[in-house]
Amino acid sequence: MSENTATAATPEAGDATAAPQTDAVATDEAATTNDAATAGAGDDAAASAGGVSKAMIADIEEAMKDVVDPELGINVVDLGLVYGVHVDDENVATLDMTLTSAACPLTDVIEDQARQALTTGPGGGLVNDIRINWVWLPPWGPDKITDEGRDQLRSLGFNV
Repeated sequence: MSENTATAATPEAGDATAAPQTDAVATDEAATTNDAATAGAGDDAAASAGGVSKAMIADIEEAMKDVVDPELGINVVDLGLVYGVHVDDENVATLDMTLTSAACPLTDVIEDQARQALTTGPGGGLVNDIRINWVWLPPWGPDKITDEGRDQLRSLGFNV
């Protein structure tokens, strides 16, 4: 995942979840640690929180590796397109994501893949629903690609 966590958003009118997520990853990692600590309490912890079990950020990031940029053929995590993940109390994931270009016509494809990766599967998926908060600051650049992503791009003939 990209090390960048501060974002500037382009919220849609009336979308309360489109507010910029500042240091969302660090906050969610702390929440994930707390969730892991209470996981030993079994289903009682989930039941006392309204019966909703929140997805772990690391599991969401891993599942997002199934979402592939349609033009480059590399997953969005290793390309550094996922800037942050937040899971609310209703187990709805908000992903702060960017694209290699603001003019990319394939946002619907990426959003459909993300929804498929996170909301389907055994037991109904990791989360109940997703929202993607498309952000443009900081702008994406090759410096955001992970080492794994660089290896994948090199195997495709890219010089990175």
